[in-house]
Amino acid sequence: MSRSKIINIDNLSLQNILDEEAELIPLMTPEDEEEIRKEDVPETLPILPLRNTVLFPGVVIPITAGRDQSIKLLKEANKGNKTIGVVAQKNEATEDPGLEDIYQIGTVARILKILKMPDGNTMVVLQGKKRFEIDQLIEEKPYLKAKVKEIVETLPEKNDTEFKAIIDSIKDISLRIIKENPNLPTEAAFAIKNIQSNSFLVNFVSSNLNLTTEEKQELLNINGLKSRALATLKKMNKELQRLELSNAIQSKVREDMDQQQKEYYLHQQMKTIQEELGGVSHDEEIEEMRELATKKKWSKEIQDTFEKEIGRLQRMNPQVAEYSVQRNYLDLLLELPWEEYSTDLFDLKRAEKILDRDHYGLEKVKKRIIEHLAVLKLKGDMKSPIICLYGPPGVGKTSLGKSIAESLGRKYVRMSLGGLRDEAEIRGHRKTYIGALPGRIIQSIKKAETSNPVFVLDEIDKLSSNHSGDPSSAMLEVLDPEQNTDFYDNYLEVGYDLSKVMFIATANTLSTIPWALRDRMEIINVSGYTVEEKVEIGKRHLLPKLLREHGLDTSNLKVGKKQLEKIVTGYTRESGVRGLEKKLAEVVRFAAKSIAMDEEYNVKITNQDIESILGPSHLERDKYENNQIPGVVTGLAWTSVGGDILFIESILSKGKGTLSITGNLGKVMKESATIALEYIKANLDEFGIDYKTVIHNNLHIHVPEGATPKDGPSAGITMLTSLVSTLTQRKVKARLAMTGEITLRGKVLPVGGIKEKILAAKRANIKEIILCDENRKDVEEINEKYLKGLSFHYVKEMKEVINLALLKEKVKKPKKRVQL
Repeated sequence: MSRSKIINIDNLSLQNILDEEAELIPLMTPEDEEEIRKEDVPETLPILPLRNTVLFPGVVIPITAGRDQSIKLLKEANKGNKTIGVVAQKNEATEDPGLEDIYQIGTVARILKILKMPDGNTMVVLQGKKRFEIDQLIEEKPYLKAKVKEIVETLPEKNDTEFKAIIDSIKDISLRIIKENPNLPTEAAFAIKNIQSNSFLVNFVSSNLNLTTEEKQELLNINGLKSRALATLKKMNKELQRLELSNAIQSKVREDMDQQQKEYYLHQQMKTIQEELGGVSHDEEIEEMRELATKKKWSKEIQDTFEKEIGRLQRMNPQVAEYSVQRNYLDLLLELPWEEYSTDLFDLKRAEKILDRDHYGLEKVKKRIIEHLAVLKLKGDMKSPIICLYGPPGVGKTSLGKSIAESLGRKYVRMSLGGLRDEAEIRGHRKTYIGALPGRIIQSIKKAETSNPVFVLDEIDKLSSNHSGDPSSAMLEVLDPEQNTDFYDNYLEVGYDLSKVMFIATANTLSTIPWALRDRMEIINVSGYTVEEKVEIGKRHLLPKLLREHGLDTSNLKVGKKQLEKIVTGYTRESGVRGLEKKLAEVVRFAAKSIAMDEEYNVKITNQDIESILGPSHLERDKYENNQIPGVVTGLAWTSVGGDILFIESILSKGKGTLSITGNLGKVMKESATIALEYIKANLDEFGIDYKTVIHNNLHIHVPEGATPKDGPSAGITMLTSLVSTLTQRKVKARLAMTGEITLRGKVLPVGGIKEKILAAKRANIKEIILCDENRKDVEEINEKYLKGLSFHYVKEMKEVINLALLKEKVKKPKKRVQL
């Protein structure tokens, strides 16, 4: 039971105010009660919502009115019949409660006194009369007004011995509670003994019990007086037991103060001090965890694990080292979003707009994402595919993940795998180790607060292994849709469902990814950009972003399409746009410096300005070199940063028919040169080559830029063309490049990296490209507007390559002059 507070108002106590009114005797007699029962409940009542308070019939309570609508209601009612309806709020935080925010059963109250407090608040003293139920809400403004109907209380029979026994028990237990609780005054026992009305006794005790608002409302809702008295008695018994147990524990602590009890007492004191400083006691921590657990949507297995582990925590001494480990584990269980999923957005048009807004080009990738959304929309549920975006740096693989998350309406998580060596980074450490943590997969899921985020696994090709384990093997379970429904983390020690997570891996090369891991992913090639695409990306994305980052806008700097194209072709050598962004940043910094130093500059940048800012173009040498000399052929190559062109040179010198190869070439490339020469020797007549030219001369093949290692079969037809050109002294056509593998049978085989190679050819201003006929499908996948200015020749045999590549006329040798 809680003691009523006496509120002082300018040296006048609440009790004094009540004593001024003769009819306001707190201890109601049966006659007063009978008189109240005869009163009629009005059909309509203004409704006053109360926070943390339930008013019972016959009970007098003071309340402080703070809301404007409450003050207006009280003033208007005080001028009238002084009768209002009082109900409790369901949530004390609601500032402007409506019908759905209050309980339906309340108490008719009479206003006894309204006082203006010195601090400006309004205090009102109310006395409960009868219970009522809200029938219909009539008005909401300026305050709630409703039609009500009286709830007639069911009274027990006069000779009901059981009810009399309940009343006697209530009086007896009330006196024992007052005795056990040192915070209650002895005068309260006198008040209980002098209450003559059984109904008032039950309501008075219910009102003063140490219960929550919801529990008190449950008592008010009970219709029969006998049933309410019995329910009140049960609540009192619980409170009495709690007080007796508390007093027994305190008495036991005081009996013997040996060393162990002294330490326990000091720990209790320490906890009390922590609570006073804002901390939480051990028992309160346990209770808070149990409360949080009731809101989790986890399976029975997880629930059993939680109960087992929290029971272990409850038995631990908070001062031991294992306590914090156990507490951290339980915190992880509670913080993980078990069975909590964000709702996917299936607006495919919106998704297309987001992907087109953030990424220019990449049509194949965007098409795959839209297909996934479409299937998800039709089926409603689908195991998320494991997508691997594979391509050179700077083409937007990682940023695609953010756009996909936004288009799906999911949370975005990124985890960098570059240089990851420890398997525990994926699977976590066991709790027995000092400083143990869950793996980064589980940590990221906890951070996302949802079990179906878009999860970007960046640089998956750069996973490495050492004595600490093989992280790539640990990733197999993560990325296998058949296994990741029950992913096991060493720290968590229970399975976690990752099947709804949309994993997107990124890689620069597939050669370093283990085949088992690669098999579990859908590989999507994100190839490089054309010059036109780079110009558009620079205009739409890079330049506006750089201007914002440097505190400028379009009025301070303008870069036209021609100038962007000059930067792309003259100062960048890549498939992506990272180098372009760096060069544009130099231009923007130049403008920022000029503004800061009050120097004049051209707001609209010209080609001359670009050369003065960035210096002379240093990539012109990578453009097409003329083929005026026989034996020089332009080839197309794939590199880790995109496509590139290379020049293969061959020369004839007097000798014994040997073949020399230089240029830091790999084994496969050297074999291609040997195959080309042997094929030529077997078909000398068809190429119009004299046998003596081959056996009495040495052939030397060289690929410039010897510092760069080169390997692969795609230079086969290029080497063949170079050797035939040298042996026949027929020049290669201008602006022509080629790529393809050769065989001893004279067949031309397809090669990979076609888009990157074509982009390199465009950058080098190549006009014609020779490809294997089977590579036709790769060219057809490229947007036609990016192939403008290029013509393609598709071949099946090496003879077709020679006929297309070499000019008919031989180079005329200069006549020797005779010295007279």
